[in-house]
Amino acid sequence: MTEAPFSPFETLLDEAIALRRLREATDGAEDGELFLERRRSEALVLDDGRIRSASYDASEGFGLRAVRGEVSGYAHSTHITEAALARAAETARLAVGDGGGVLADPPAGTNRRLYASDDPMADAAFAAKIDTLREIDAFLRDLDPRVVQVSATIAASLQEVEILRPEGVRLRDVRPMARLNISVIVEEGGRRESGGMGGGGRFGLAGLMAPGHWQGVAREALRIAVVNLAAEPAPAGVMDVALGAGWPGILLHEAVGHGLEGDFNRKKSSAFAGLLGKRVAAPGVTVLDDGTIPDRRGSLTIDDEGTPGARNVLIEDGILTGYMQDRQNARLMGVTPTGNGRRESYAHIPMPRMTNTYMLAGDATRDAIIADIRDGIWAVGFGGGQVDITSGKFVFSCTEAYRVRNGRIGAPIKGATLIGDGPTALQHVRAIGNDLELDPGIGNCGKAGQWVPVGVGQPTLLIGGLTVGGAAT
Repeated sequence: MTEAPFSPFETLLDEAIALRRLREATDGAEDGELFLERRRSEALVLDDGRIRSASYDASEGFGLRAVRGEVSGYAHSTHITEAALARAAETARLAVGDGGGVLADPPAGTNRRLYASDDPMADAAFAAKIDTLREIDAFLRDLDPRVVQVSATIAASLQEVEILRPEGVRLRDVRPMARLNISVIVEEGGRRESGGMGGGGRFGLAGLMAPGHWQGVAREALRIAVVNLAAEPAPAGVMDVALGAGWPGILLHEAVGHGLEGDFNRKKSSAFAGLLGKRVAAPGVTVLDDGTIPDRRGSLTIDDEGTPGARNVLIEDGILTGYMQDRQNARLMGVTPTGNGRRESYAHIPMPRMTNTYMLAGDATRDAIIADIRDGIWAVGFGGGQVDITSGKFVFSCTEAYRVRNGRIGAPIKGATLIGDGPTALQHVRAIGNDLELDPGIGNCGKAGQWVPVGVGQPTLLIGGLTVGGAAT
């Protein structure tokens, strides 16, 4: 059953009163908005043959912001009422002080529609979702007798956003999201290993729940687990590393992408601060952040300030050409907003964040890249990692990787970590594959306590001289 659309100015607030309160809060400010949101989500989790949890959450609220210089006044409430709005306006107004600011031009509107589903939770009945989870469990156990545990999750959400600007402009976005995750544990000879695969995007659940889709996801999760059964301890040392296409772009996202967000560069806390127009990567390296790819997890018709999503070139042929900007940092840096003003929810203030960040393809084949490695590793799957934004230093753990000697892929390895720093890694890119892939739709990004969905991608890359942490050889 599909609920009625979120229409706060028809059902909860008088638009004229809301606009008056917003204008009172932003009088003499340089920017501000009233951000209203309703979010509904559900998740069903199967673990070890049983439905472990089935949850449904619904929330709504607003956030009111007034911006003056580098200071933002922000107040939010779970109650969308005129009384709550009046209190919020008084609080946000404190950041404006005596005023004197000139209100920035409002964002341009857009009629573009990037999402295919109106309500992903309405795509399938509850019973059908339960049946699909059980079929996944049975399928994997029948497929391989070494399977000892299966976990699977079906999740969907719908975020409805309404933005009111002090000029009276209203902007709206309805953002679906769906995801299927499968993980499996196999056992052989007393040794247990795991593998996982998943994906999704801004569309409905129907496609993810089709057997033709989930069976492929299940087989891939099983394949990774079986590969890890044969894995040997990882080597340690400085060596050449080939990164696989697609999800390994998470290393690019973390080690480079955060350093290209506007706030870090305005405050000069990024390793890339002050380097616009300078070479920051090897020739051939072109990095984009693109929020306009239809149905992708990180895509946005408009960002959380109302700016249309955009395709932004950050590094072109190794030269730093731009940063990702929200409205406040763009104004303070004298540039144009790029559609990267994002917030986790109405309870959070917007800041510059990535959408879908990826590197463009080159002209090398994957086989040629592997053949060029004398002694190194081929890393095709990644788990968790840590990054220092100021220096760009990173540590990433590999979930699937292989030893490469004399151009030949050898045994799988486990326990490998990649250690380095983003700026140096970009300079040491020796080959760029012709096989660009985007990730399957599994990325989440954290910054300042806020989490937002993102996408990553890249072709196969050869990076020289990365430190590999593992067991000494």
